[in-house]
Amino acid sequence: MPDYPKPPYPSQKQPMPGSTAKMDPRPDHGETSYKGSGRLKGKRAIITGGDSGIGRAVAIAFAREGADVLIAYLEEHEDAEEAAALVEAEGRKAILVEGDLRSADHCRKVVDRAVHDLGGVDILVNNAAHQATFKDLADISDEEWRMTFDVNIHAMFFLAKAAVPHMQPGGAIINTASVNSDMPNPTLLAYATTKGAIQNFTGGLAQMLAEKGIRVNAVAPGPIWTPLIPSTMPDDAVKNFGKQVPMKRAGQPAELATAYVMLADPLSSYTSGTTVAVTGGKPFI
Repeated sequence: MPDYPKPPYPSQKQPMPGSTAKMDPRPDHGETSYKGSGRLKGKRAIITGGDSGIGRAVAIAFAREGADVLIAYLEEHEDAEEAAALVEAEGRKAILVEGDLRSADHCRKVVDRAVHDLGGVDILVNNAAHQATFKDLADISDEEWRMTFDVNIHAMFFLAKAAVPHMQPGGAIINTASVNSDMPNPTLLAYATTKGAIQNFTGGLAQMLAEKGIRVNAVAPGPIWTPLIPSTMPDDAVKNFGKQVPMKRAGQPAELATAYVMLADPLSSYTSGTTVAVTGGKPFI
């Protein structure tokens, strides 16, 4: 197992949505460690938030397993281009689509691009997320609350609704939930509430799509070292990020990739409606 860094991490603050290049230590997305074995050969995947963090790790892993990838991202061009280059280095297609997933029209555009440029959709990874930290309810603006729901849960609905008509039996939808789904952090009230909704959405959609042969699952990460952390959390929380779990450190994006590959793998044909927790030893109840 790699000797990953443990807190305290260096002091660092970034504007939202954050940049991979400015992080210290730089996250590991599996650039040199993930080895594929053809488990997703010929598959076509959409990954939202695929430019950095967990999404980038999933894009690398999927490409090394043989999948072509569409990466939907907000506006982080440098991160997106880096992620695309890593996919293309594996001889796979990488399609970049910039834009705001709060828009139902844009979500439909993302799916349309995948159908046009990749020839279809086999896997949808709903991973893009927004969070912000507040200590007092009065500090959460109406706009902030709405934006968190628009990005974190409404976009999942829009994307799934657009993608399902193009998916064949054996297709897979994977939603990024969180330990906050069941154990909400009060300073992440809006974010945690949406993550609870994502887990419910996953269970309900899995039942709705079972007869179509499309599986729906979620991954619930614990504290993971991504640009979201230094761009949305106070400095003290960043310095000690991950210290609270039994492994005493933040997880790296690379450490989640295998969970997404397993859930996307057609051999996981009886796995649907479940949540896979990747939490550094913290029980997920």
